Amino acid sequence: MRLGLHHNAVLWSVRRSALLVLAFVLLAMAHPAMADIALKDVTGREVRLARPASRLLIDDGRFLIALSLIHPDPVSVLAAWPRDINRIGKRTFDAYKAKFPAIDSLAKVASSAGSLSVEQVVAARPDLAVFSLGSQPSDEERARIEAAGIPVVVIDFFTHPLANLEPSLRLLGAATGRQAQAEDFLAFRRARIDAVRAKVEGLTDSERPRVFLEPHAAMTADCCNSPGRGNVGDIIEAVGGTNIGAAVIPRAFGKLNLEYVIAQDPQVYIATGGSHMEGTGGLLIGPEYSQERARETLARVVARPGFGGLAAVRDKRVHGLSHQMLNSPLDLFTVEILAKWIHPERFAGLDVGRTVEEVNARFLAVPVEGPNWIDLD
Repeated sequence: MRLGLHHNAVLWSVRRSALLVLAFVLLAMAHPAMADIALKDVTGREVRLARPASRLLIDDGRFLIALSLIHPDPVSVLAAWPRDINRIGKRTFDAYKAKFPAIDSLAKVASSAGSLSVEQVVAARPDLAVFSLGSQPSDEERARIEAAGIPVVVIDFFTHPLANLEPSLRLLGAATGRQAQAEDFLAFRRARIDAVRAKVEGLTDSERPRVFLEPHAAMTADCCNSPGRGNVGDIIEAVGGTNIGAAVIPRAFGKLNLEYVIAQDPQVYIATGGSHMEGTGGLLIGPEYSQERARETLARVVARPGFGGLAAVRDKRVHGLSHQMLNSPLDLFTVEILAKWIHPERFAGLDVGRTVEEVNARFLAVPVEGPNWIDLD
């Protein structure tokens, strides 16, 4: 009799343990915060989080824009950022500050354009540190950060945006418990970009106009900034153009001399600028300025010596683009507007304004304002 009771007690103990395990699994499924989260960054490294991150450290303000596509209060999941307002634009920062005043109380850390301070990172006490591919911590710096209990991941919206943006935004979604929202935006973005690619598929080299895109055009007296093999150069090639910088700049970004630009005789010229160009001879464009002001400064940019003889200027194919439309998931707009500028006949029916309206309505916590692109004529 005692043996039977003991046997029943063992069975009940086993069943109870199984039920408890099942209950925990079901609870974790119902509450993702209890689930283990695996993250794989663009370098192939893997980290795991016990719960969604609520204190991110970012080294690029444009990561805030990415978060705003998938989170209704992107500032609420930040512990520290570089306060690099020039990268998102003053008017855009003011809009975020008005809606999310807590942005002013975030810790400040070095941007990806500066020198990383491990002490700064540790002092901010993030539960995940997110760095840019081109400025990721060294192995020694990473070890010191991780020794403080802070996992490190690397994402990329700059070096190869068309290849790395999807996994980068997907990582941010998984890290913050916003996977569904990230996938929703990525599906929208992918459909729009695939539609553009389909229209330029199979173009011969002679059907691809030579394009010179000059980032931060006329910021300094020397000429000329240019994408190389990567960055917005990837977008130029994807929408059916030939980036004249790709042949001589092996990195994502570099410089061309004016003689080379003149010899290439680009058929399409695009300058980028923004409010960070105040006080220079460059392009002033974005919500801080009228279209008339943007067009006036674009005319000044191409009035520089050597530009008047370019095919792009002769044929009135001169355009201006807000630099804030690069290096973030908002480069979807750049894909579409560059497609229209490079192949106006093929993309005559493409309404980039409609795309902006849909992204503003469906995704962004803070809507995009313009003007962000302009034609000289």
